[in-house]
Amino acid sequence: MRLGKPHSTRTERRAPWAVRHEPFAGAGFHLVLEGTCWLTAPDGTRIELRAGDVAFLPHGSAHALAGDPAASTDVPPSPLTEPGETDEGAGARTIMLCGAYLMDRSWPHPLLRELPDLVHLPGGLGRHQSLRGAVELLATELAWPRLGHDAVVPALLDALLLYMIRAWLEDQPEGSGWTTAVRDPAVRAALLGIHSQPGQQWTVASLGALAGLSRAAFARRFTSLVGQPPLAYLTWWRMILAARLLRASDAPLRTVAAQVGYTSEFAFGAAFKRQHGLTPGTYRRKGTT
Repeated sequence: MRLGKPHSTRTERRAPWAVRHEPFAGAGFHLVLEGTCWLTAPDGTRIELRAGDVAFLPHGSAHALAGDPAASTDVPPSPLTEPGETDEGAGARTIMLCGAYLMDRSWPHPLLRELPDLVHLPGGLGRHQSLRGAVELLATELAWPRLGHDAVVPALLDALLLYMIRAWLEDQPEGSGWTTAVRDPAVRAALLGIHSQPGQQWTVASLGALAGLSRAAFARRFTSLVGQPPLAYLTWWRMILAARLLRASDAPLRTVAAQVGYTSEFAFGAAFKRQHGLTPGTYRRKGTT
């Protein structure tokens, strides 16, 4: 779903201060490195963010930040990754990392659909060590840029996005939907097969064999947890990959079709149009204009 390169900035503010962010087509995050601040969530709830806390907004919802719980957030909107340091007041200092990922919402992943408007990941001792490590690396790189900075930061931001989603998943109780699907050993094995070899001529039986289940038992389990039958998910995933290939390369359509498991360019084109509403050629031309 992500488009282009992610963006981030390091900000330093002194109370009293307040910023407001409008909705945008992407996902955003705020990491508190030093001090505290208050985040006004999309539903109006105010949450205190302390040093080490991460606030992840997977749907790009409107929100506000302030250095004091009593501060008014009725201020002009500001870009999520506005560069530079500010010094609104003479009070307590707050240092943050803020970032944004542009998203193409035309093919939302089922996992992201399950995420709430705000994911608050407290930075308590011993919690989400991988996420803490990614935050520390990113903070160091932004504070002291060195050789390879332009390559390191986007890579760290990509890793951070995955760590935030993983941390949220680890905090979820057992339930239903995608969060349960990725924890289920049988369904997970099938998903790994589809994702790693999308061009394979998969059948329900062969995916069931990967999962260690009979064809019928696997189909019921996969459909119940993922929300669609195995071959419907396979087609959806292939069309996501095909769209990415069409936008990112000038490979002939027959090559793209073969890479996602279609021996017939006609069958590929028909499946692509059902998914995206455009023929592959039209989709590619619209993406380059």
